[in-house]
Amino acid sequence: MSTDWKKRCKEEWGLQDAPMPDSVDWKSVYEAKPFNRNLLKNPSPYALGQEDSRPDEGDQSDVPPMVPPRRAMCIPGFIEGDFSDWTTSTEDLPSDMSRIPKGAVVCAVPRYSWFTLEQAVDLKAEGLWEELLDDFQPEIVVQDRYEESHLHEFIYQLLVKLLGADKTTVIAEYTVTPTEDRGAYSRNHKWKEVSHVFSGYGPGVRHVHFLHRLKNQFLNGFYTTASSGSSVIVRPMKSP
Repeated sequence: MSTDWKKRCKEEWGLQDAPMPDSVDWKSVYEAKPFNRNLLKNPSPYALGQEDSRPDEGDQSDVPPMVPPRRAMCIPGFIEGDFSDWTTSTEDLPSDMSRIPKGAVVCAVPRYSWFTLEQAVDLKAEGLWEELLDDFQPEIVVQDRYEESHLHEFIYQLLVKLLGADKTTVIAEYTVTPTEDRGAYSRNHKWKEVSHVFSGYGPGVRHVHFLHRLKNQFLNGFYTTASSGSSVIVRPMKSP
């Protein structure tokens, strides 16, 4: 019976070149379906309304570029959504007074904060086996989307680490902080995609740590940057 399950895994996932020792419980692997599915739980935790899913209407050059995003909360510090399965934290940032001319009268200064969401994936618990991770090293694809805004030059950060069995040894990592174009205004705030493919990362990977930060602003209302469709996907292939 184990041979049948092994054959099924091999044929359906195209694992002809991958190590497939008989010691692996192939029935459990097949039922876990570790490939080509999102290993993150609750990948879109923000509460997004219908207005957020409308197609873009193009840039509106006649609209002032410094208008904040449309999603504003009336209660400072409150971020709407279901963040179960994520570990969250908030970091208040000091106000930047460097651009205010000396002697100018300031009525209000925007206050910023980072809202951090992080989640860990246990690759073995998701059905992957040690020989595959160590020798074959399948592609691990990370994808994310965030909503552009004009809150700040930097509103999004992504940091993903491939970790060893001890959950602390970093075998590979990817980090990015995109720069926003605050001079072009889009009424519907386009969604931007961030992605990376880990390959040839070396033996020992057992966990994936996914973390992204989204910037919020408080100035006559609480304005958030949203994310959606975060994913960690293992492909049954390796890059040449």
